[in-house]
Amino acid sequence: MNNNDPVRRKQLKSVLQRLGLEDDKSIKWDLLDLALTHPSYSPIENYQQLEFLGDAVVRLISAELLLEEYPLTNVGQFTAIRSVLVSDKTLAQWADALGLEQFLLMSGQSAKDSSGRSSRLAEMFEAILGALYLSTNNMSLIRPWLDSLLKDKSREILKDPALENYKDALQEWSQLNYKRLPEYRVEELSSQQGDPERFQAQVWLNGEILGKGRGQSKKASQQAAARDAFLKINTETWE
Repeated sequence: MNNNDPVRRKQLKSVLQRLGLEDDKSIKWDLLDLALTHPSYSPIENYQQLEFLGDAVVRLISAELLLEEYPLTNVGQFTAIRSVLVSDKTLAQWADALGLEQFLLMSGQSAKDSSGRSSRLAEMFEAILGALYLSTNNMSLIRPWLDSLLKDKSREILKDPALENYKDALQEWSQLNYKRLPEYRVEELSSQQGDPERFQAQVWLNGEILGKGRGQSKKASQQAAARDAFLKINTETWE
């Protein structure tokens, strides 16, 4: 970052304000600027290395928080909950809710890529965590605001009998009851990138359709189909 660029410094200060960080004395501004620079804007000086570090940071904080908040929970549940907390979907939702995308430097072509938006937001979010960690070499700039997001999301996950991973939950149910795995059949309904219903999946077991679902990716459509099946099973509408 050009340290003499008052416009960019103001943008970076706005990012900190959105995170609730009032004291910016320990911030390494060049790192925060990198965290908000997409590879399409600069192939060399961008957020990729900070994203790599931020991925480890959010995993560690999530693990610590779960141990603090739910000390009697088993490791299997910890793993399932954390997988949702650190998923691209969750991180992108937080970045979007905080309005951080407007501060991301990227090419016009990348900005138009709606299909890659979720991944882009998640990567940026992790990179910000990496920049904040390296500013102090500890979590003092992160946990004061990230903990509340993690607590709210973990409570939401725990209210869901499938812990928001319907494929795994349905697989466990089918193995327990039928000693076999469900089968997913996916078809592409549209070739348009970013179409939220581009793929349609059906989940089958014992020659019958348990559920259907659509999504932007094959994986998302399978998860939607698994959710449809799991909810039907648990409300006893499917026999």
